[in-house]
Amino acid sequence: MSTVAPRIALKGITRAEMAQAVEHTPPSGKHRGILAVAGVATLGSLLFGYDTGVISGALPYMYMPYAARGLQLTSLEEGAIGGTLLIGAALGALIGGRLSDRYGRRHNITLLAIVFLLGALGTTFAPNVWVMYPFRLVLGFAVGGASATVPVYLAETAPKRIRGSIVAIDQLMIVTGQLLAFTMNAIINHAKGGPRLTITHDPSGHFEPGSYSYDTITALQASKGGTMDSAQFHEFLNQLSISAGNGEAWRYMLVLCSIPAVALWIGIRLMPESSRWYIAKERLYDAIGALKRVRDPQRDGALEDELMEMAEARQHEIIEQQQAKGLGYVWSTPWLRKLLLVGVFLAVVNQTTGVNTVMYYAPKVLEYAGMSTSASITAQVANGVMSVIGSAIGIWLILRFRRRQILIADVTGVGVCLLGIAATFQLAIAPHMGTGTTPPAWAAFLILGLMAVFMLIVQSSNGTVVWTMMGEIFPSNVRGVMSGAAIFCMWTANAIITWTFPPMIESLGGGLTYAIYGVLNLVIAVILFKIMPETSDRSLEEIEREMEARYS
Repeated sequence: MSTVAPRIALKGITRAEMAQAVEHTPPSGKHRGILAVAGVATLGSLLFGYDTGVISGALPYMYMPYAARGLQLTSLEEGAIGGTLLIGAALGALIGGRLSDRYGRRHNITLLAIVFLLGALGTTFAPNVWVMYPFRLVLGFAVGGASATVPVYLAETAPKRIRGSIVAIDQLMIVTGQLLAFTMNAIINHAKGGPRLTITHDPSGHFEPGSYSYDTITALQASKGGTMDSAQFHEFLNQLSISAGNGEAWRYMLVLCSIPAVALWIGIRLMPESSRWYIAKERLYDAIGALKRVRDPQRDGALEDELMEMAEARQHEIIEQQQAKGLGYVWSTPWLRKLLLVGVFLAVVNQTTGVNTVMYYAPKVLEYAGMSTSASITAQVANGVMSVIGSAIGIWLILRFRRRQILIADVTGVGVCLLGIAATFQLAIAPHMGTGTTPPAWAAFLILGLMAVFMLIVQSSNGTVVWTMMGEIFPSNVRGVMSGAAIFCMWTANAIITWTFPPMIESLGGGLTYAIYGVLNLVIAVILFKIMPETSDRSLEEIEREMEARYS
């Protein structure tokens, strides 16, 4: 921090004045390489990925009876556990961005680390599902806040020569966090030997006293080829006398999230605040001190040049803010209303692929296909690997092909994969479930393979295109409010799909459930062909003129 006066007017500042301010202002702390800054900040994205992915391996243990130290979930409660996190994420994305603008990016990430920790510990030690829900909401708030804050902090802190790569790393860290969650789930599950419980007495006469794999118990459900519907099965669990079980394994999976949360809290406190945020607050000397900590003038150019660009951009932003309009103005302007609906549709398409039915519920789906719980939790790692590979491929695709080509090809490929899963369920699995026999082993592995291809397609194309276009298609004076509305709708669609999928697959079966999603995506491909604009190779100003002409 400089001892010079902490405030100076940026409007009209000359390059000579800026150079003098740079010369007389020391760094605000120790130098931090940009890779170190990115490594620490993207722990927030790693937590984002871990928290959204870990539940897939935890749910099979949560389904176990209370006496076996599970939560004895129903399908509705399972959907609510996923859905409450996403409702929290929608709120976090809305509120987190505002807090970041008001108090600072680094300050916001520091608070989010604490929220992540509270959410992780709260869900870990929740004695029942009703305590779990509010802490999942808290955890979701941290996830949404991270999604709104970390990319901004990285984009504002990174030098322009590597800004694109650094921001791309953020997206890669999200899927890496999911892969880490799947891997830790598999390790903990293997150490526990899969879900097991010990029955001392079964008044219904189905089981003799002894130790059983929980797969043997759940085979009584009609959805897995047995004779009991959901209500009957829970009545059956309630009348069992159980002396032991390893249902607490889900707590070990969830508590691991606290480790990167603590690392994020420690690490981000050692990093500088965004210099661009300081400029937005007219705190020039603080901006200089922060920028000196993360810049190498030999490689990144003169600091005064970058600071002059910031100051000029800030004056432009002030003019835009004065011209900015609210959502009421957008809705009352016909072409903006149409554009907003297109943006909302694109955002919702990011979720109607059904990506989260695989991200959260793949082990459950593979169990329906005849795979054991332990094998399905381990198999989920393959989906995580394909997500990471797909995310890396996406960086190349967005530079090589046009937005329309990528997204239409994406939803078409997704539709084909989902219809393949539906056909496998209907033709190879459902007949065996109807007769109470075991489906062929290849059917479950075929579904796993289709899921892996599905994840490769989705992660390499859908998210990359949609998130890029959210920053491109809206006019500058209403970009914030229109983008915020579209992203809020995306999180809401995510919550609805996550909440409804478990009851759907339990009541409709895998064949009809995935057929609905497959057909939906093929219909969406046709709609995108009709309405989706193209933004590749155009400046933001050119895009704005084209959108007004297209939708007027």
